[in-house]
Amino acid sequence: MKRLRVTVEGKVYDVLVEMLEEAGSPAGNPVPASTPVAAPVAAAPAAPAPAAPAAVTVHKTAGAGDIVSPLAGKVVSIDVKVGQAVDEGTQVATLEAMKMNTYVYAPRAGRVTAVVANPGDGVEEGAVLVRLG
Repeated sequence: MKRLRVTVEGKVYDVLVEMLEEAGSPAGNPVPASTPVAAPVAAAPAAPAPAAPAAVTVHKTAGAGDIVSPLAGKVVSIDVKVGQAVDEGTQVATLEAMKMNTYVYAPRAGRVTAVVANPGDGVEEGAVLVRLG
């Protein structure tokens, strides 16, 4: 057994390496005695990954005139402002889920009375994005 220090991606690990003889190799495959084979030993514990910031989830009960998120995702942009008149089919928001953008359109004409979600917010399916009056 040889004790070696290995550095992987800037992290240092102390490992034990067993030198196997030809007769003692696993599954009958000859391994020259000079070939080091890593023994299954516990490596130094990896540093915990930095905690991701908690996602903001916007979820309000939808009512008549509310434009809701068709899927769970992240709000990329809100494309309307309070007081703005919109026609049916006007793009009101952009959502991102699984590295793809989904555009949300007004289902009917109206005037924006409230913007409930903000860019960067995490939303659930059915969460209110914009309110029309």
